[in-house]
Amino acid sequence: MQLESIEFSFLSIFTLLTFFLFLMISKYSYKIKNGALLDKDFSKPQAFHLNAISRSGGVAGIISLNIFFLIYFLLYSKILYEYIFICNLMFVIGFLDDIKIKVSPLKRLLMMIFSLLFSIHFMSIGIFNIDIPFLLNFLKNDIFSSIFVLLCFLFIINGANLIDGFNGLLVINLVIINSVLLYINILNGNNEFSIFLIAQIIILLSFLLFNFPSAKIFLGDGGSYAIGSLVALNSIITNNLNPNYSSFFFCTLLFYLFFEVFFSFLRKIVQKKSPIHPDSNHLHMLIYKKICLKFGREKSNYINSIVINSGYFILVLPAIYFAKDPVISKYWFFSLIPIYLLIYFRLYRLTKN
Repeated sequence: MQLESIEFSFLSIFTLLTFFLFLMISKYSYKIKNGALLDKDFSKPQAFHLNAISRSGGVAGIISLNIFFLIYFLLYSKILYEYIFICNLMFVIGFLDDIKIKVSPLKRLLMMIFSLLFSIHFMSIGIFNIDIPFLLNFLKNDIFSSIFVLLCFLFIINGANLIDGFNGLLVINLVIINSVLLYINILNGNNEFSIFLIAQIIILLSFLLFNFPSAKIFLGDGGSYAIGSLVALNSIITNNLNPNYSSFFFCTLLFYLFFEVFFSFLRKIVQKKSPIHPDSNHLHMLIYKKICLKFGREKSNYINSIVINSGYFILVLPAIYFAKDPVISKYWFFSLIPIYLLIYFRLYRLTKN
């Protein structure tokens, strides 16, 4: 892939503009409505910061993203309708909590479901490359297809929100995912979509400068919902554009985001807890507790992100080599489940003791 001079120029300007937006947001968001965006609640199960931090990173991210939608239109005369609608809707739903407008978890989930179903139906978003024949037949039905795509979105968006508690944990994970998707699209000549993926990586890395290793800003629920919907759409579109790649490979790529939510949901039901209310027994929290014993609370925040994403990268990297083989990709994906469970229950016993 060779960037045309106009594309390079636009991306260069976009990079500077994105960095400037995050810089301004990190500097001045504390003053908005007497700190309305500050996260001062240290009692939450997933609160690991020691000082009040602004949940305004998502604001800079969504502004940057919408600026790039305009740049994309100027470059290619195309409007990314599905991205514009879904990402902005998800941001608004999450941002309500960031500005302390209380919406119950159930109402928020229902808002997400209706917004996503509307977008999926009217923009004909579907998954057309699946290595499971009987499921592929089911997905020929519009209703089944919409429900399946909806579930994919819900798992990934809520997975993004769930692990967005530690400095850099979510964003580093998404940089890895988007980089792999970029690699696949470049190899297969999907240059226009590759430019969009590069822009997303620029946004993520710009945010990371102000969130890792020490945090000046957080994404907030608005930001994590928006970039969760982004990576879900990226994966669906890359899967559809590259049918020579196994769909199980993309499942492997999204395994951490998906399975963290899926397992948490089942675990809470077994424990007779509400599956939509937070607790402190997720895998990333158990790893954090173990690391805390050696490094203390402050350093453990970012060390935890490094450890988890290093482990994730080691498990995903070999899958890239077999990405076009549906049989090996399938077995690789399912092998991650016992690995996850083995690590989880081992850490659970250790932290309880």
